[in-house]
Amino acid sequence: MKTTFLLGLAAVALSACATSAPKTAFSDDPAKIETTAEKTLAEFLETHPDSQAIAEEAEAIMVFPSIVKGGFIYGGHYGRGALLHDGEETEFYSSAAASYGFQAGGQRFSYIMFFMNEDALDYLDNSNGFELGFGPSLTVFNQSIARSFTTSSLRSDIYVSIFDGRGLMAGGGIQGTKITPLTLEDGELRDAGEIGN
Repeated sequence: MKTTFLLGLAAVALSACATSAPKTAFSDDPAKIETTAEKTLAEFLETHPDSQAIAEEAEAIMVFPSIVKGGFIYGGHYGRGALLHDGEETEFYSSAAASYGFQAGGQRFSYIMFFMNEDALDYLDNSNGFELGFGPSLTVFNQSIARSFTTSSLRSDIYVSIFDGRGLMAGGGIQGTKITPLTLEDGELRDAGEIGN
């Protein structure tokens, strides 16, 4: 109940940012999200070559090209992305979080999740989405950390990189983020609460 209440307040806070946000953050078009996710991943690996070792070992890669974050006291973030598999059908997810406390401003950022094994992917499928920090082991890394990675040192189930931050906001990170599958209905992506509307 508390989470639903906070997410509702976060939606109000984010609505002020939505008109100026990149269209992929709220897009209903799966082709657009997939294309933008693939482009974002390619650009990320080109500009952050130390992450290539992680990408090569990953079973699948989830890309959120644009997350919109905003609020004043009540806040949150939201964005839509794609889970990319080699040779398999692309799946689509939303990333959402709500927060309460001192915060002011707006921000846009991207993040990529590298799923390193089938157990992590099974957890994603069987849990119908999950909150980051619960379930599979997760490591958030920057480029200085990525330089130290080798195939034998990649022990976490999921690795996450946050990048391309813009704007100013007190606080940050993706703590408390809920990753939820989107459903394709009549050619458009829908959050679970939108089905049948």
